[in-house]
Amino acid sequence: MTSARQPTTSDALFKCRPRRLTARLRLTLSYALFVVVTAATTLFVVYVVMRFVPDYPLTAVDPRDNARVPTREEILDALLRISGFALFSLAVVGIVGGWFIAGRVLQPLQDITDAALQAAEGSLDHRIGLAGPRDEFTHLSDAFDHMLGRLQESFEAQQRFAANASHELRTPLAVNRALLDVARTDPDGQDYPQLVSRLHETNQRGIEIVNALLQLSAIGHTPPELAPLDLSETVTEALGVVRAEAAARSVAVHATIRPVSVSANDVLLQQATVNLLHNAIRHNRPVDGRLQLTAGPSSTAPGHVDITVSNTGPALSPEAVATFTEPFLRGEGRTSGPGHGSGRRVHGLGLAIVAAITTAHHGELILKPNPDGGLTAIVRLPATAD
Repeated sequence: MTSARQPTTSDALFKCRPRRLTARLRLTLSYALFVVVTAATTLFVVYVVMRFVPDYPLTAVDPRDNARVPTREEILDALLRISGFALFSLAVVGIVGGWFIAGRVLQPLQDITDAALQAAEGSLDHRIGLAGPRDEFTHLSDAFDHMLGRLQESFEAQQRFAANASHELRTPLAVNRALLDVARTDPDGQDYPQLVSRLHETNQRGIEIVNALLQLSAIGHTPPELAPLDLSETVTEALGVVRAEAAARSVAVHATIRPVSVSANDVLLQQATVNLLHNAIRHNRPVDGRLQLTAGPSSTAPGHVDITVSNTGPALSPEAVATFTEPFLRGEGRTSGPGHGSGRRVHGLGLAIVAAITTAHHGELILKPNPDGGLTAIVRLPATAD
């Protein structure tokens, strides 16, 4: 049994709006009024001109012609009667013709309204697709279709995020429950140090996921405090955090770091760099992996600074790379096993956090697959004057 949709604030505002004539009827009356006023003005000018007809008896040019010639008053009276009939006819034509013309002109607006109502009911896959030459209505239709496309992508990403987050948070809880159930069933046959270690490991994973989600949410809603800093110092500190893991995974690190001033939050920028480096290390070749880090003024975008992290690894498609900033999606898919060397799983929020930090710094995150395999990630931020 489905529940009725709860009325929203927009529904209440819609019902409270005072009624007035429809746009089609107002356009129709405007067309008819314009036609009648134009005709009345023309007939008035004719009437004024006709008043200059001489006010004396008119006779035929040929005296033998005994046809009666109307007087000026009779001509003016006839003109008034004909003018009244003409104005009435034009008013009817203006109303009927204006009604159909207004309907044809406003039909695209009705299509857009129908699409908006369908979107309000949750149908985001509907598109207007208004055909015809470029005008105000096709421009509005294209903009509305683009908005629906963005909303659909955002809604689908939100659904995947909710499903993936639920799965990721359920996994450590399910593992803990299984370990505890086994221990409760056979308390005497347990290796309790190992059990405690497993429980601590899975519990720590749940904590890391929750912390990452909280960080991602905070970055998206709270603007960070920015201050001028030397990019080279922040990147060098981030590199020091990951060197041990890179050595454990046999990943050769090559770094080129140049001093440059940037307005940023030191903690968040270091976190973004660490996430990029961790991603490049953990998704590298199992043997003879390499990582290239460069930081300094951008060579392709004047007035900007770049943090570029490139690694070796499996071949990636542009379609797959386009999804990497979506939470819980990883290079191997949505799930991945333990990382090489460290034995720990990654939660798939690293690049999502990098993207959020970059956006908060008014920058741009660029992800490109390398021709020989691996990924190049560029954090591009506005530079500050020294």
